Amino acid sequence: MDLSVVVPTLNGRDRLAACLDALDAHAPDAEVIVVNGPSTDGTTGMIRDRDDVDVLVEVSTRTANVSRNAGLEVVTGDVVALLRYDLVVEPSWLAGLEGGLPEAPVVTGPTHRTLDGGMTTEESERRRVGSREVTYFNGGNVAFRRSVLDALDGFDEYLETGGDRDAAHRLAALDYAVAWRPEMCVRQEYSADGGVTTGDRGVEFRSLAYRLVKNYGVQPAAATGTIRRALRDALDAGRDVVRGDLAPTEWFGTGRAVVTGVARGVADGLAARVEDRTPTRNPHGVSDRSDRAVARYDWR
Repeated sequence: MDLSVVVPTLNGRDRLAACLDALDAHAPDAEVIVVNGPSTDGTTGMIRDRDDVDVLVEVSTRTANVSRNAGLEVVTGDVVALLRYDLVVEPSWLAGLEGGLPEAPVVTGPTHRTLDGGMTTEESERRRVGSREVTYFNGGNVAFRRSVLDALDGFDEYLETGGDRDAAHRLAALDYAVAWRPEMCVRQEYSADGGVTTGDRGVEFRSLAYRLVKNYGVQPAAATGTIRRALRDALDAGRDVVRGDLAPTEWFGTGRAVVTGVARGVADGLAARVEDRTPTRNPHGVSDRSDRAVARYDWR
């Protein structure tokens, strides 16, 4: 197995250094590609001073899927892993990856998160959407056979969030299995507040509606998931208003952003579905453009 590891990063120099140290210790023969950008914390200099990074790709767009695809353009391995910059692989990671590949062409594993009260971990997630059984994967800790990534044409760059969820739906459409290997584990150290940030709800629901409509069309499988999620969030926010933890104006503003996001996501999802009618369902993938990188340093 020739393994390539793509590590997208943005303004995380110290955490990236720890990630690379762990890769060098536990997967020393892997080809390592760091996709940076646009960072302003000295990441480029830190990478250029190391001897365990094979390629550094600088990009100007702050989205995970663009960074992922920029890395996929330069990998040479027949197996490609995606690793988030703030995660460190554990000693069993490589053995778990290798052990999962005979079972399925996509392998993922859990993230161990250290909190004040102890440690949490993830479990495999699977859901039926319409007639498909979709197995989701950990977008910051996953490995693919190169042929699978070619069939997917990488990740959909329309999506600002949820690119790994979208890819899971497309894997199911292409009849690719996903293996869950607990040994393929990574670790993330959290600060006291848990390190959780709140995202843009409009963007989140636009991405959700887009990927469901793009993959399933306008049918109950797509509508039910979006509506259920919107109603659950609205009820949770309503309880916050009653308790006085959230202003009514903020609740209405968020609701407006959700409705607008869903409407735009549905329209754009329909357009994408028409543009790519194949099971790949990726009109904004790796093959769509060749100008992602603004600079590239190749030390192979």
